[in-house]
Amino acid sequence: MASLPAYLSPAAVLVLVSCDLCLVRANRPPSPVNVTVTQLKANSAMVSWDVPEGDVVIGYAILQQRQDGQMQRFIREVNTTTRACVLWDLAEDADYVIQVQSIGLHGESQASKRVHFRTLKQSDRLPSNSSSQGDITMEGLDKERQLQTGEIVIIVAVLFMWAAVIALFCKQYDIIKDNDSNNNKEKSKPASEHSTPERPTGGLLRSKMKSPSVNIIEV
Repeated sequence: MASLPAYLSPAAVLVLVSCDLCLVRANRPPSPVNVTVTQLKANSAMVSWDVPEGDVVIGYAILQQRQDGQMQRFIREVNTTTRACVLWDLAEDADYVIQVQSIGLHGESQASKRVHFRTLKQSDRLPSNSSSQGDITMEGLDKERQLQTGEIVIIVAVLFMWAAVIALFCKQYDIIKDNDSNNNKEKSKPASEHSTPERPTGGLLRSKMKSPSVNIIEV
């Protein structure tokens, strides 16, 4: 091996390096597809993408840059299967360019196609917020109305139950009172009404019968 020409060593190194690069590129995941930007607001936006099936992806990387070149941001997230990301702290009414990369077990994919989008103005965002707040407010009012209706139904049912109990008690009380009054009347009647009248026996004879008189004649 020591007798080999010296010019073969750099060539062998180049071959090895190229083989390693080919292997690394072959193991890298493909670039994300269907990169879209939604939920545009004055200071935020949502970027989403798809990954071809069959490739192991453990994260993503997003390159965010303003069109005028004043700001550039690199977002990298691993150990996740998320296919969307929220972009915060954006300037209102400004043009942006983003590119997304997939992170695999053996490196990162090539960057996706450049996607342009423009944030909204602050005045354009207010109606959406006001409508959402109105929806939340109306939803809260609807819930409160439902609660109030349920409480009213429960209160009315309880009142009806109490009214029925009171009516039943009054009815029983009247019955008991009538029975007591009848018993008191029976007790208060005189004894002559309860006893049978005596029939006089021999009344005429008694009236005619007198005590015997004695006449004394003096001589």
